[in-house]
Amino acid sequence: MKPVRKAVFPVAGLGTRFLPATKVIPKELLPIVDRPLIQYAVDEAREAGIEEMIFITGRGKTAIVDHFDIAYELEATMRERGKDLSILDSARFTPGNILAVRQQVPLGLGHAIWCARSIIGDEPFAILLPDELMVGEQSCMKQMVDAYEQVGGNLISVLEVKPEDVSSYGVISPGEISGNLTEVRGLVEKPPVDQAPSNKIISGRYILQPEIMQILEHQGKGAGGEIQLTDAMAKLIGTQPFNAVTFDGKRYDCGSKLGFVEATLALALLRVDMRADVRAILDRLSEETQRLD
Repeated sequence: MKPVRKAVFPVAGLGTRFLPATKVIPKELLPIVDRPLIQYAVDEAREAGIEEMIFITGRGKTAIVDHFDIAYELEATMRERGKDLSILDSARFTPGNILAVRQQVPLGLGHAIWCARSIIGDEPFAILLPDELMVGEQSCMKQMVDAYEQVGGNLISVLEVKPEDVSSYGVISPGEISGNLTEVRGLVEKPPVDQAPSNKIISGRYILQPEIMQILEHQGKGAGGEIQLTDAMAKLIGTQPFNAVTFDGKRYDCGSKLGFVEATLALALLRVDMRADVRAILDRLSEETQRLD
């Protein structure tokens, strides 16, 4: 069983829900406290022992790759002024471990993943959707890699939601359950509440075998007129082991404005150096808002 050494980050989207902020700045570089959103996903992959980061970019997204490059002028200036450069360590990589592939046309998540086929080759690989900010004592991808080392095959991360919320997500049809692992017997996209096979939703983290690329190459367009990764994954079920890992942690939907604000506040409150001040700010704003009402 080959180890998971490569991670794919689909970052070619336009980020229209955050306009005008994302007119010239990639959504993935908007900061959650003091780190860009993409940094959290990359750090998660690194914690899981993944070495190579593959960004599927589009026009206007080169700044994402630049973020992980060496900024010689910045570092020279900081060094001259006696500044601590360790703050930049998380954005440093061994040469050759950052790769970028251009998705020239917006044909969906499945197409974006297929664009990395030459780099993936015959190895298993991870996929992390940066919009899904996953926070836990142990990262979501680390939990998944640990599970992969036990069972191999294909894995997706899932979270349990209220039954009335399932129609907003992709949902798994579950089989046998063992600890945090659930056998996946089927995938259903946004089912009606009364027809949902479970309350376990797909949550933006995947470990897939390279055979998915062969399926994506011939995958027709699905929902929204796009090539859907979920449709391709469904064809692997029954031909290869396919399991779901229930993430022990919290998910923040940073693809929405409210989720982005919630994530910023939540992560600020987790910071020992900020917690007390942020709570004071929230209390003050709450009092001021009540007076305005």
